[in-house]
Amino acid sequence: MAGQRDWYMVCYDIRDPRRWRKAYKLLNGYGERIQYSIFRCRMSKRMLEQLRWELAQVLSDEDSILLVPLCGNCVDRIALVNRPEEWSSDDPKFAII
Repeated sequence: MAGQRDWYMVCYDIRDPRRWRKAYKLLNGYGERIQYSIFRCRMSKRMLEQLRWELAQVLSDEDSILLVPLCGNCVDRIALVNRPEEWSSDDPKFAII
């Protein structure tokens, strides 16, 4: 069973276009781009650690990445401003196995 999933906002500043493309493709597999260099991802702790490891393989020391966990209250406040159906803090009521 997958663990509890929480929302994370992932922001990045990657200077090399090749590394940027690799990181973009990687993040696209974990979440959805909401702005040019910002993704939102709903991940379990295990998925978060896997993403961090995969990003470490792609990025260099001159690049920066910010992984911001969003608590349920934070997600609820975002929902009041923009697209409430897409930032829901509710867990799905079923799982596809």
